[in-house]
Amino acid sequence: MKNSIYLLIFVLSGIFFGGCLKEDENPAAGPPAAWTGIPAVRSVYKAGDVRLSPQALGGAHQTSGVVISEYAGNNLPPGFVVIQNNWRNQIRGLILQVGTALAPSFAKGDSLLIDLNGATLTRIDGALAITNLSPTQISKVSSSNPVIVQTVAISNLQRWPDRYESTLVAVTADVEPFPQTGETFAGTKKITDGPDHMLDVVTDPGAAFANEHIAPSASFQGILFMGGGNTPQLRLQKLEDMMDPSGPVYPGYPEDFEFPFDGKQNYNVTGEHQYDNEDQTVVIDNNVDLRTGNWKFEQSLLGNLANDRVVSGRQAVRFQQNLSVPSYLQMNYDVPNGATKVTFWYGSYGNDVSCSFDLEYSTDEGRTWHKIGETISDAHPRSQSASAKLATYTMDIQGPVRFRIHKLGLGPSSGTAVRNGRLGVDDFAIYQNY
Repeated sequence: MKNSIYLLIFVLSGIFFGGCLKEDENPAAGPPAAWTGIPAVRSVYKAGDVRLSPQALGGAHQTSGVVISEYAGNNLPPGFVVIQNNWRNQIRGLILQVGTALAPSFAKGDSLLIDLNGATLTRIDGALAITNLSPTQISKVSSSNPVIVQTVAISNLQRWPDRYESTLVAVTADVEPFPQTGETFAGTKKITDGPDHMLDVVTDPGAAFANEHIAPSASFQGILFMGGGNTPQLRLQKLEDMMDPSGPVYPGYPEDFEFPFDGKQNYNVTGEHQYDNEDQTVVIDNNVDLRTGNWKFEQSLLGNLANDRVVSGRQAVRFQQNLSVPSYLQMNYDVPNGATKVTFWYGSYGNDVSCSFDLEYSTDEGRTWHKIGETISDAHPRSQSASAKLATYTMDIQGPVRFRIHKLGLGPSSGTAVRNGRLGVDDFAIYQNY
């Protein structure tokens, strides 16, 4: 009978602490009140050191997380281990100061259970950390667990640094200023993904990759630290954390679809007729002058409603749903110096079902189009995540080129057989060849 009761408590504990993203569940064997998530631990820090206890943590004395730091990279402060967990759909991270003797024994993907009783929550050079931990307070539960990487725009890191501090993030951005030939990672480099959106990438001189060359643009993956003066900084852990390297983004990009505001408010297609204010028939051509040039909006519009997938500013592109014909967001002009990469943010409008779309390019001024990469079909509703996903395409195109997003005309949505909801897109960026 006792075993049945304990089993029921354990199952209910797993349900209570589990989330939609199963990075790690609470491994504590005690009652649920003994354990709490990292967001709750972080929340007790206000302005000064906190001695942790069940009284300070609402009755809890344990937390847990998956290790996201890599000791061999040698680009973290000595003796630091960084963990993150997913609790109530909140991914949060925390630094454990365990000392240089113990830190090498923990590998990325290890799941750790931490007894917080008597430890101290403090800031070390700006970074929130747990100190005064003895080795007996840290238990390794399992190894080789999956690690969640959040793809984030720099604007969001600036807006919510506490949300992303000590978590693993990926940022697609340019190095500013343009790196000289042979320039290495060592020191502090600034990266940008849009006007006024800057982030420091910090590489210690002794880091394993400090003397490797840095590309003009890439998806930089690392742990977000808070440095002195509460300044966010990104710390990569190996050369491979510079993903999809490319040339710099074209001047004026990303196209953020902010101008003209309310510039296209309907889905009408090319060749359709409508009446103007004087009841004169006019033909719609759906070509709109944006900041970067003239674009065709075929069964798509510029949306600024609450459910649109706006990443920056107030406006994003929205594609029509349930169509049996394709819809397009298409450049009517070329960029001159080829392309090594295209990125844009995407997600379903509101809580629509997913859809399918391709990126296509033309090197003959739009007469013929060619697909790049695989069809993407994982646009997600806002109920799953309010954050958009980043689509990244790499290529090696020489000379003038233009691009378009082609949303497939799959027909009306029908359960799981056909998914053809409205698609939202924002911040379309093209990266030059170099």
